[in-house]
Amino acid sequence: GGALGTLARYLLTLAMPPWHGLPLATFVVNVVGAFLLGALLAALARRGPDTGRRRAVRLAAGTGFLGGFTTYSAFALDTDGLIASADPGGAALYALATVVVGAAATLAGIALGQAAPRPRGGAG
Repeated sequence: GGALGTLARYLLTLAMPPWHGLPLATFVVNVVGAFLLGALLAALARRGPDTGRRRAVRLAAGTGFLGGFTTYSAFALDTDGLIASADPGGAALYALATVVVGAAATLAGIALGQAAPRPRGGAG
């Protein structure tokens, strides 16, 4: 999962150039990843304990794919690069927007995941 997530992130960075000097691809990757991870974990938790197939999905999709897809290291490196290029305002905007929008995306994902249907009957 991690290798596929990293590949997906890499391909997205090739397709999405910086916008006005800001690393748009890293921002999008982290916000989308935060949303998807929130949705995944909330949906899995709603369906039952973290065992069996749910645990395998959490590890493969959450820890694996989304762990490889999202990137704190690129976020930190990009922020440092903006500071080093004498754009402290851009660095502050980028860092703040990533954290605030990422947190909002996580909450939106959790809300979506909590709306997932519960399993029927005793199996789950």
